[in-house]
Amino acid sequence: MNHQPNTPNLFTNYRKVIARADHDWETAESGKIAALNVEIKGPNHLQDQHGRHFHHFCTTSYLGLDHHPALLEGAIAALRETGTLRVANSKNRCKLAILDQYENELSELFGAVCLSTLSCSAASAGILPLLASGVFTQNRPPVMVFDRLAHYSMNHLKANCADETQVLTGPHNDMDFLESVCQRHTSVAYIADGAYSMGGVANLDSLLYLKERYGLFLYLDDSHALSAVGSNGAGLVRPRISALEDDCLIVASLAKSFGASGGLVMLGNQRQKTLIQRYGGPSNWSQSLNCAAIGAGRASIRLHRSAEFRVLQGQLQANIRLFDSLIGTEQHSSPMAIRLINCGKAALANRIAMELADQGFFTSAVFFPVVAQGKAAIRITLRADMPPALIQHFCELITELLLTHSRNH
Repeated sequence: MNHQPNTPNLFTNYRKVIARADHDWETAESGKIAALNVEIKGPNHLQDQHGRHFHHFCTTSYLGLDHHPALLEGAIAALRETGTLRVANSKNRCKLAILDQYENELSELFGAVCLSTLSCSAASAGILPLLASGVFTQNRPPVMVFDRLAHYSMNHLKANCADETQVLTGPHNDMDFLESVCQRHTSVAYIADGAYSMGGVANLDSLLYLKERYGLFLYLDDSHALSAVGSNGAGLVRPRISALEDDCLIVASLAKSFGASGGLVMLGNQRQKTLIQRYGGPSNWSQSLNCAAIGAGRASIRLHRSAEFRVLQGQLQANIRLFDSLIGTEQHSSPMAIRLINCGKAALANRIAMELADQGFFTSAVFFPVVAQGKAAIRITLRADMPPALIQHFCELITELLLTHSRNH
């Protein structure tokens, strides 16, 4: 059990975060680059409540499947065939037959025992406290090491996990730190991203070494890589592990490159799935994926096995290489579609994003607590269906805007 003193703010401090960040959020909203309500006017084309039209440069639909006719038709067909949106039960009591078929098809596609959830956040909220309790590690609660940059959907569960075991926060991708923990404790679990939402990837070579040498348990969120990369869209993590066993869980989003909705858990065996279904709380409460999400997902699985899918993956990589040839970032040469264009101060990031919006490009100004203080940036994401000329125009525009602001300051 965790013997840390019962003092506040061991893992979070919302009052401090709000005091430091709220002004920048107010600026973003007043500048019309946040709190937008949009209509879809076409692939990658938005119109907001202010009448502005945008090219979407902060999407997470990296392959453009959110507009794919086959997925839309799959969603509609499933609703018509099933005649209901969902069954109003927890899944361990009663679920739609097509949900079971969907999970079996996901399992076959990714070579794992798969469980669907309403979101990755719901998956982690249900699974991480179970992992902390030791039920996945021979009833020995593991020391849980969260990477400092692990996604908020996992990081915010530290306090829950600390009720079951010792929780540590490790420096980002610091494998020496992680190995030292493994050397001091017989059971350790590492919680991190496969591909990080602010760029960068996990050090999988080192993690697999630590897994082999010390029995390190891996819990990795591969949301930004699923479908975008890997054979049949398996992502970054799954292709590196020949067979999922008892010591690795992969969670991923079905609402990004996969093009549908909800979350996915890849497991090593049926017993793990049963434990999550029975005791995983938020991962199994009264709602489950509705028919439209299931129908779109099943259509996406079929697409994943097609030649068209491989073409889309190739187009995405070509667009990433084009961008990297025009603008240098810390993410240069990464196969992931996320790039951060550094601005330093939040005020500058907001200003650049506002000017880009006025020119028809919707981007994300990211600042504390999304990134560290002083590391504000324009976060952009690339898609397979972006014309090269559009990417070139965007790069020319943002380069000129940054140059103009640097001259003025």
